[in-house]
Amino acid sequence: MAASEPTVVAHDVRISYRTFGGARNALEAAPTSRWSRLVGRAGKHVGAVNEIEAVKGLSFIAREGESIGLVGRNGSGKSTVLRAVAGLIPISGGQLYSRSDVALLGVNAALMKSLSGERNIMLGGLARGLTRREVREKFDEIVEFSGVGDFVKLPMSSYSSGMSARLAFAIASARTPEILIIDEALATGDAEFRRRSAERIERIREEAGTVFMVSHSATTIRNTCTRAIWLEQGQVRADGPAKEVTAEYSAFIKALRAAKKKRP
Repeated sequence: MAASEPTVVAHDVRISYRTFGGARNALEAAPTSRWSRLVGRAGKHVGAVNEIEAVKGLSFIAREGESIGLVGRNGSGKSTVLRAVAGLIPISGGQLYSRSDVALLGVNAALMKSLSGERNIMLGGLARGLTRREVREKFDEIVEFSGVGDFVKLPMSSYSSGMSARLAFAIASARTPEILIIDEALATGDAEFRRRSAERIERIREEAGTVFMVSHSATTIRNTCTRAIWLEQGQVRADGPAKEVTAEYSAFIKALRAAKKKRP
């Protein structure tokens, strides 16, 4: 049975970001004369700063052997939370602890489009902590899992989005990370790739890794994850078994759609 040591601990986490530009006060009258418009461009009407709180008081504990799906509507803070877990963005308040070995796999995974798939496998493997010898030993397995075939010798600029996503996932999971974060990257794969990805995620869990996944598809979360966290406007609305939380979230979305149809 997998150990249950914490890998991520979040307590009252808040994340804010700033937007720049636009008038400081939307109720201020627009300048009417040419002179006032010129002054306005150089003065207080330009360069206003607005602060938006994307995550508000988030708390959870993730443990070894868990696969956790984050569901929620656009702008609910799902990707923001996982980028903070990966250490890519700072938090504004609260406490956030995560293990150091984090592999982040997103739709726009950092592969170099100008290089061949072969070179990206080597560079990506080295970045994941493998030696050159280990990368060479795993090379055929990575190519087979990704399904890119002979395209591996071509520049990745010639790959489809699905091929790029499959290769990125194969590289990121070639060495079992303590924490694997998947941000919508599996959405571009076909049914067979999603099946093999689910099997690999299960293997990572069995080896005491923790998997986080963001997806707009409640079905993907339900079929892949053991636990789900539903975020709504930057706050946790539900946290529990994936089947129960995704069912609650799906019912919420269905009710919203029905309400929209009834509006005149």
